[in-house]
Amino acid sequence: MLDFDSAQSRLAAAGGHPSITENCPLVQARGRVLAQTLFATLDLPPADNSAMDGYAIRHADYEPGRSLPVQQRCYAGVKPQALQPGNTIRLFTGSLLPEHADTIVMQEDAEEVDNALTIHRPPAKGAHIRYRGEDIRAGDQVFAKGTLLGASQIAMLASQGYAELSVYAQLKVGILTTGDELVNPGQPRGDEHIYNSNGAMLAALVENMGARAVHVLHALDTEASLHEAFETLLQDCDLVLTVGGVSVGEKDLVKPAIEQFGGTLDLWRVSMKPGKPVALAHAANKPIVCLPGNPVSAFAVFTTLVSTLIRSMQGRAQVMPILQYGRLCTQKTFNDSREEFLRVSARPDASGVMQLTPHTQQGSGIISSLSWASGLARIPANTPVQDGAIVPYYDFQHWLA
Repeated sequence: MLDFDSAQSRLAAAGGHPSITENCPLVQARGRVLAQTLFATLDLPPADNSAMDGYAIRHADYEPGRSLPVQQRCYAGVKPQALQPGNTIRLFTGSLLPEHADTIVMQEDAEEVDNALTIHRPPAKGAHIRYRGEDIRAGDQVFAKGTLLGASQIAMLASQGYAELSVYAQLKVGILTTGDELVNPGQPRGDEHIYNSNGAMLAALVENMGARAVHVLHALDTEASLHEAFETLLQDCDLVLTVGGVSVGEKDLVKPAIEQFGGTLDLWRVSMKPGKPVALAHAANKPIVCLPGNPVSAFAVFTTLVSTLIRSMQGRAQVMPILQYGRLCTQKTFNDSREEFLRVSARPDASGVMQLTPHTQQGSGIISSLSWASGLARIPANTPVQDGAIVPYYDFQHWLA
């Protein structure tokens, strides 16, 4: 049986690095991956400015009880006059710091009457000033190639004047579910059928990672149906995910279908629970990952294994998210010949340690546990693990993003 870490490493390396880039407007860049390293075009802030609504003074002019004439009222976006000795200039948050001023007095610490300011609390020299370049300096690296862009990255790039970015083309993923027993939601269902939950689930997982689910197809258990599906998927997609049909039963026809397109399927028995049967193939120079048919197993395999392949094929610099750890809270002892990935709900305790509570039903058919859980706790194989044990935690928020 293939150990989990080896399976994860193999899948992470199974796809090629992206080569196609495109220009993307900044406002549409969320979820895209930078195809170039970007540098600061200007100091941030670009000039000394006020961090508060208040008054600019020379600190040397402050004396208890002394009134300072208000020389000017300067709003953000207006260039202030040079501050004259013994005067003050009324400023607002973001207003430029006047020449010769070295301190900002908060409006709450002073009182203006008849255009004269009386300061009630001794100010600290240099208080409430945002200095030029204290955030970033022109020429500094802002983000490296391979950075996944979110709202915070976009905010920084906007502050540097970037209106358009060079990003990698979105990864195109095709999804294929198989089985005569499946019908799509909304269609008539007999007692012999179940609704197909894998297709919609995998499409959502793919899209959440910033890739495009360009096809979500279902094939019957016939050679013709599978051949037609693979023909479409291999033509239009960069990566193909299949669900079910890769075992050794009479109707497990995915393997011969892949072989018809020149692919060779390597069926793994991964030492993980749920999710033991996983297969990897390449056809038309594109990776095909075959997931187990059970939705819970497919979800676990996607989270821990397939997500690394997608991040790699997207060109991300960080393929493996940071692995967290938490304390298991359970009345049960876990000890299996395979590594177990328990669906858990994580909550920090008073000291900040993550408390991992397993769902009461860990069967691979309990789909409701997926929406209940916040992540997966990894339990080592052949090792009794009880309440209080510190174990690795795969947070969905990080591993599925």
